[in-house]
Amino acid sequence: MFKTAEERRSNSGKTFVTDNVRAADGDGESLFVNVVAFSDSAKATLLALEDGDSVSLTGTLKIGTYEARDGSVRPKVSMIAQTVLTAYQVTRKRKAAAMMSDGSNRMPRETAMADDDLSF
Repeated sequence: MFKTAEERRSNSGKTFVTDNVRAADGDGESLFVNVVAFSDSAKATLLALEDGDSVSLTGTLKIGTYEARDGSVRPKVSMIAQTVLTAYQVTRKRKAAAMMSDGSNRMPRETAMADDDLSF
């Protein structure tokens, strides 16, 4: 995360969350992705994160360009996030998958996850 997420309200009264994510391109340069989330789980997860936290996003990506103040043309990337996973959630999922693949059909209570347990 590049900054702390902000919850906003549309003119129609619906809430959404905006944030910015810094992502490295293939050349090691940073791209900033403007992120908007509408689903309750994605909004809650983004709001729980702080500047500098790692995150994995899935959703619809839109790529365009803009002209910078110096006249150069730069990429503009935005996303409507449908799913947001933190490093903590990924670790929990991997532990749960490893326990299931070792032949055990039971997971310790603290490792078991429900679908609704994806947000903070």
